[in-house]
Amino acid sequence: MAAESTDLDRMRDQARRWLDDDPDPASRDELRAVLDRLPASAPELADRFAGPLTFGTAGLRGPLRAGPNGMNLAVVTRAAAGLVGWLDAEGGEGPLVIGYDARHGSREFAERTAQVATGAGRPALLLPRPLPTPVLAYAVRRLGGVAGVMVTASHNPPQDNGYKVYLGAQLGGALGAGAQIVPPADAGIEAAIRAVGPLAQVPLGPPGQVLGDDLVAAYVERAVAVIEAGGPRDLRVAYTPLHGVGAAVLTATFARAGFPTPGVVPDQAEPDPAFPTVSFPNPEEPGAVDRLVALARATDADLAIANDPDADRCAVVVRELSGAVAGPSGAEPVSSGTGTGWRMLRGDEVGVLLADHLMRRGVDGLYATTIVSSSLLRAMCAARGRAYDETLTGFKWIVRAGGGTPPLAYGYEEALGYCVAPEHVRDKDGITAALTVAELAAGLKAQGRTLTDRLDELAAEFGVHHTDQLSVRVDDLRIIADAMARVRAATPTTLLGAPVTETQDLLPAADVVILRTAAARVVIRPSGTEPKLKAYLEVVEPVADGDVPAARTRAAAALTTLRTEIATALGI
Repeated sequence: MAAESTDLDRMRDQARRWLDDDPDPASRDELRAVLDRLPASAPELADRFAGPLTFGTAGLRGPLRAGPNGMNLAVVTRAAAGLVGWLDAEGGEGPLVIGYDARHGSREFAERTAQVATGAGRPALLLPRPLPTPVLAYAVRRLGGVAGVMVTASHNPPQDNGYKVYLGAQLGGALGAGAQIVPPADAGIEAAIRAVGPLAQVPLGPPGQVLGDDLVAAYVERAVAVIEAGGPRDLRVAYTPLHGVGAAVLTATFARAGFPTPGVVPDQAEPDPAFPTVSFPNPEEPGAVDRLVALARATDADLAIANDPDADRCAVVVRELSGAVAGPSGAEPVSSGTGTGWRMLRGDEVGVLLADHLMRRGVDGLYATTIVSSSLLRAMCAARGRAYDETLTGFKWIVRAGGGTPPLAYGYEEALGYCVAPEHVRDKDGITAALTVAELAAGLKAQGRTLTDRLDELAAEFGVHHTDQLSVRVDDLRIIADAMARVRAATPTTLLGAPVTETQDLLPAADVVILRTAAARVVIRPSGTEPKLKAYLEVVEPVADGDVPAARTRAAAALTTLRTEIATALGI
């Protein structure tokens, strides 16, 4: 009992010190309510003070709540002060460019960041309204920003928010101009954040300059330049922004490029931080695109496209004949009916379709992906004489692939992220990806063909590269640590009855284990943005006598077995 009482006293002291420093009355009231419910609220209070949010794969990201282990005005003020202090210490010159999405708190956090910047004597440029993340990444490059901040939690649940940091050319270098931060910048910024004193001593200046819509128009013009002029444009597209900020920019881009304006899911068209029609605002989650498919069926669309809420990711849903063999991913259809069904393409499928399209257009340079993506891009580059590289997960690494020689032409990651124009946006961009998919689909339609036809051609040439994920969401992060320890201690020596020919453990650089056989690959890692353990599975099945469906059937069966073997090895 004495120990419990001591713990409660310690937590009360932590909370009271936080209350003394918190600039937000609503946040203070929230924390006082938690204190009033002690001792019943002890676990919640302990979680709020378990430690400060740290810069991960996507900067700061966490639940909206009072305390250091949450997103709130105090945490954002401290982060902004640390960032601005680090920029000053590094000799960075130029404005801080700030964007935000439509989530709860996003505008307030963006405006506070601008005040911290101007209070330190640095110009702050604020995007004119809630806009896609790629518009912010573009703005950093276009406006010569020393750095950029995007307030967004991307596709996280409604109760979350986040804080992404980008660097300009001066501190990020040529490869990192307008790209997300990488070491040692992240550690330097984090140290600067920890060094910030009482928030009452952080000077706050004027709100900064709110940019005009000419910036958005410039982004749209550059996006349209990504595709070739004069190509086929006859394509009916159904679209959803999933209650996010992508609709206005995407529809304007399509119209400016000469495509028919996409039909937009009506009850998901406007930004809504509650995301009321989806259980989880991620296109990959079950049920997330059901309304999109319903619209596509109702409008006889050729193609359906979804962005995630901050529009840096792009999901593509295609029509397939019902009763046909499962498509290239082996995924279940998201909707079906008389005559046709609809299936979401996996990120790897869209990734290689875009790469193939750009190669056929003669786009030279480096083609890059990550260690967890399909090996098909490597095979394509080897056969076609294109430079290839693969990186750790995250676009902060992809855009720096190969060290810049040759320059990056295209990069993708299997989690629906694509960079089709690195000199336009040096990050994943769901708007230009959607436009380039539409260019490809319209060209194929003019020939009486589809995206799945092109996937079949690639399979016939390079073999079926069947990918899938084993993904486990947890409440206790120790489950992930235990599973990683288990697979390291008892690494499988065979998979699918074949010997494991290569095992890689990327510690300490990354918490990743890779297993390879002659015809299979498994990459196991914790997620960098969510409490998930992920195993990325791939089976490569040769196509005999041009029979792609038979090869797909064999690959799907093999992958089902592989999934079971890996689940057993992880103990999940």
